[in-house]
Amino acid sequence: MKSLLGCFVIFTAFLGLPVAEAGNASHNKVIDHWNAERQKAASPRDLVIDHRGLGYLRGRGGALIPYGHSVKAETPVPNGKPGGGDTTPPDVTDMDPAQGSSIGSSYTFSATITDDSGIKSVSFVIEYPDGSTTQSFSPSFQGNGVWSIDLQGFSDGNWRWWVVAKDTGDKGGNTRVSEAVRFAVGGSVVPPDSGDTVTNAAWSYGGDIQSASGRIYFEMPSNPKWKRWNGYVCSGTVVVDGVTGRSVILTAAHCVYDDANKAFARNVLFIPNQDQTTGSGTDTNCNNDPIGCWTTSYGVVDVDWTTRTFPDNIPWDYAYYVVSDQGAHSGSAAASDALDVATSPLMVSYASPYVDDGEVGSNSLDFTYALGYSYSDDPNFMHCAEDMTTEGASNWWLPSCGLSGGASGGAWVQPMDLSTGSGSIISVNSWGYTTSPGMAGPKLNGTSAQCLFSVAAIEAGPATLSDGEAGLIITCP
Repeated sequence: MKSLLGCFVIFTAFLGLPVAEAGNASHNKVIDHWNAERQKAASPRDLVIDHRGLGYLRGRGGALIPYGHSVKAETPVPNGKPGGGDTTPPDVTDMDPAQGSSIGSSYTFSATITDDSGIKSVSFVIEYPDGSTTQSFSPSFQGNGVWSIDLQGFSDGNWRWWVVAKDTGDKGGNTRVSEAVRFAVGGSVVPPDSGDTVTNAAWSYGGDIQSASGRIYFEMPSNPKWKRWNGYVCSGTVVVDGVTGRSVILTAAHCVYDDANKAFARNVLFIPNQDQTTGSGTDTNCNNDPIGCWTTSYGVVDVDWTTRTFPDNIPWDYAYYVVSDQGAHSGSAAASDALDVATSPLMVSYASPYVDDGEVGSNSLDFTYALGYSYSDDPNFMHCAEDMTTEGASNWWLPSCGLSGGASGGAWVQPMDLSTGSGSIISVNSWGYTTSPGMAGPKLNGTSAQCLFSVAAIEAGPATLSDGEAGLIITCP
């Protein structure tokens, strides 16, 4: 059956339930499903590619699980063994406190530091608010590449810190000096971004993007027969759809449809602005979130995502969840049951964004913000920001972005108005590499993304909402 904008449904016909009924059907079941035990067991659904071009699912603790194949991840050379001609310095990621963070008088500083030839030494350097006094500390290795140390005695003001790491390569090893990360102590406010690249920092500007963004809980099967299902977390953003009766969430396709086991997600729960929960951290208690939580009716993906397997389908890693305005909301009675009324949705731009414009820093036209909910920085809403470039023909690329697990599906905004937290969404967090920083985002312009959106915003739901089948697979011209 042909859709209003020339898209074709090949998975289910538009025969069945209107979106409101679809939303009512499973809401209570989903709310009851996500108890504390299942929430705790859920893992980030983050996809990465190694140097051989093989895809892996990176879970908690950095474990790499073969995705769509059975080839084990390569085992890095143990620490302490010679590098054998290694000339590449260690990688430093996931620095905590992150860029723009605020801390108290004491804090546990940590960073993930990896190198194929092994790590010889690590120092954390703290710069005092006067901008000239520094002090170095030796952190302890915690496993899985993480080094940390507890520090105390910080006074009010704006501070900086960075990492100096040396590997065991030849000729005394290779040294990496990380970026300098700015943080505040005692209620001081870190100045707004001045053009510095932000790799992974708590979002402190609030606004529309924080209102519209949320964490997504869902399950996907662990085998092709759909006998066992695992819990995952991603991120998504409520977008302007221009219709009543439903709301639309933009996210990554790998957070909607399992291309390895060929199934739509089940038990999908969306929690906007969980950063402002009154709980002690991430949970599925809709009553302690600012406006509650919503269950989705079904997902909408491109056929090219479903008939291929990551990373062969990365150009189509965008998708939408449809949410009913009736029977899908739990939590705050003060919030509208319509998700796109309770939040401040962002516009999606399907026009060509700015890229490689020749200017550098936050005043450049291609300075782009990528945002999402971190699993490790619970429950903070996180972001990275820098000049956007490309990775191959199908992806935008933020080369220093270090968003951690759970951010998949979060929005890329260009330009961003920091005073209102608003802007146009041009992509979503999609995938990275196993051994280097950086985040890829699919191109929404010139692709089927707008066609899929028209289906999510207008068409009726699928004929069945059974586990693994609650969605529409679309072929666009």
